Amino acid sequence: MKDTFFITTAIPYMNASAHIGHAYEMVLTDILARYHRAQGKQVFFLTGTDEHGAKIVRTATKAGKSPQAFVDEYAGEFRALWDRFQISYDDFIRTSDKERHWKGAQALWEKLVAAGDLTKGIYKGLYCVGCEAFVTEKELVDGKCQYHNVPPEEVEEENYFFDLARYAPQIREAIDRGELAIIPEGKKAEVFEMLTNATQDVSFSRPEGDIPWGVPVPGDPSQMMYVWCDALANYLSAPGYGTDEARFGRVWPPDVQVVGKDIARFHAVIWPAMLLAAGLALPKTLLVHGFITSGGKKMSKSIGNVIDPVEYLDAYGVEAVRFYFAREIPSTEDGDFTKEKFIASYNGNLSNGVGNLVSRTVKMATQYFEGDVARTPETDVPVRTAAGTMSGAEKREGWTIPYLIEHEILPAYHKAMEALEVHRGTEAALRLAALLDEYIADHEPFKLVKTDPEKTKIILANVLYGITHVARMMQPIIPETAGKIFATIGAKDDTLTHFSVTALDAPLYPRHDA
Repeated sequence: MKDTFFITTAIPYMNASAHIGHAYEMVLTDILARYHRAQGKQVFFLTGTDEHGAKIVRTATKAGKSPQAFVDEYAGEFRALWDRFQISYDDFIRTSDKERHWKGAQALWEKLVAAGDLTKGIYKGLYCVGCEAFVTEKELVDGKCQYHNVPPEEVEEENYFFDLARYAPQIREAIDRGELAIIPEGKKAEVFEMLTNATQDVSFSRPEGDIPWGVPVPGDPSQMMYVWCDALANYLSAPGYGTDEARFGRVWPPDVQVVGKDIARFHAVIWPAMLLAAGLALPKTLLVHGFITSGGKKMSKSIGNVIDPVEYLDAYGVEAVRFYFAREIPSTEDGDFTKEKFIASYNGNLSNGVGNLVSRTVKMATQYFEGDVARTPETDVPVRTAAGTMSGAEKREGWTIPYLIEHEILPAYHKAMEALEVHRGTEAALRLAALLDEYIADHEPFKLVKTDPEKTKIILANVLYGITHVARMMQPIIPETAGKIFATIGAKDDTLTHFSVTALDAPLYPRHDA
């Protein structure tokens, strides 16, 4: 029986170093995994590396290395970068792993054979090495691949073919019923068009003589599994398909699969068809995210607008980059990344926003009350202002901070995160921080302490209560900062009515001007 929240990234291809798009997908998925762990779920977060295919062979040869040595180097580089990004994956699968991955991939192949969906034949058409995919004339722009801007190669070879058209109606029905949710909703029309055009069998293997680096087709050493067939099987092999059926049953199917829009066809059409043919349950949700542009343009070395994620990690720290991804890049759309926008977001939201709120509150609590701050609900000090509500219209006159959080902020936060809209969840946390700033401005505890220290203590306790919730909401996004806030505020009870505050050694987020 399934008892696990299973979430996956696509596995990046090991022919080059990680770029900012890879980093964004990993951080987005990590935030969702951390959020669901915080809700008490048993989470299985899977990622890995795609290591076979023609492009690997060609690139490794140019580098004077064997394919295995080549992918080992890049796989190590990716894992080291994910460690820097604080990616909390539970498993990392490599498609060159003969014990873990090959057995599962070959078990899936044998299921497709048993279903009568694989037949051998001659393929003649166009092949994009960059995509590791066969393409049609309709998919090209001026005769070139729309993603790699190079003409495809003409190929004629004997392959195994998968009967994709047989399953197109079932996939459409599953999407219509909500059994397979496509997010964003607007992507459904694109997927339906793909399904309508899925009338030809899909090549599922390449000749071993042409592509010697891959997973051998069971029972036919003259063929290697087509790289996409091989790569998609990672979602099955990692949790134990073909090797540990008990574990597999506890994990399958995926609750969320996070992929870029350039590979939506493989995950929304070919992948579900493979699962249906194998008699396996479909993923519950496919989250299709957009691309990151730079200055409104696709990143290009020739333009000079390529963003190196490592440069920003070194200069500003991992949590500043994670925050930018969460706040400024919509989960389901393209988003823009420039240094100017990064600095503006950092200063406005982290340095002047959350960081300043925590610093000034901690300073008042330690200076006025030596850090010992408590409140009692019976003598609470309510919110005064009615400005800046989530709805933009609802009056909050007389509301207490706990009531506002319970009835306004947290519902908006959880609704956004459950809908996989991380940017909106982040916005809810920032709104609470802004409301707490309003609360301080309205009641002016820095003046009130001279005439009514007890009321001042209640006001500061309310702000500390609110900051704790800001930190809880931000914990999946900036976990180290959230931990520092928890340690500094020192809540002494589960009801968050008594705090033992300690001074900060340094600002959480020093301001950056360049």
